[in-house]
Amino acid sequence: MVRRALSAILCIATLAGCAPGLPKGVSSEKLEAALDDKVGDQNTCVLIGEAGSGKVVFRYGSHVVCGQAWPSCQGSDLTSAEAQLPAVAKSRAASSLSCSTGAGGSRSVGWASGPLEGHADLVYVAVMEGTTAPPGMIIAEHIVSALRTAGF
Repeated sequence: MVRRALSAILCIATLAGCAPGLPKGVSSEKLEAALDDKVGDQNTCVLIGEAGSGKVVFRYGSHVVCGQAWPSCQGSDLTSAEAQLPAVAKSRAASSLSCSTGAGGSRSVGWASGPLEGHADLVYVAVMEGTTAPPGMIIAEHIVSALRTAGF
């Protein structure tokens, strides 16, 4: 029984060691608090992933919010933050877009994405939707500010 428990612990520790993580000195709790302060909203998703592979390192927002399809603000395509992360991870291109999500312009969506300043191995994708969602350019500024506050 003890042997089985030790094997399970060793297996979990080995897998955890292989998982991508945030840079040294940046805790997920501190990052979450900074994002709560700068961009927090129930319809907000921020994904940080490894450049190249797009493996998620950090998720702010629920799987539902991060998987929700919104207008891409580039034609009539719909997309989600989860769907955008692999493309951003490959291109490493910065982008900030905004557009209406409802009739009459009462709701909007803002997108921001790109490489993380000072961390060429990490990229982010952020999306906010709602009646008070700021433009993508403002979301990008708030994300950068939150990242700096968290120790990036």
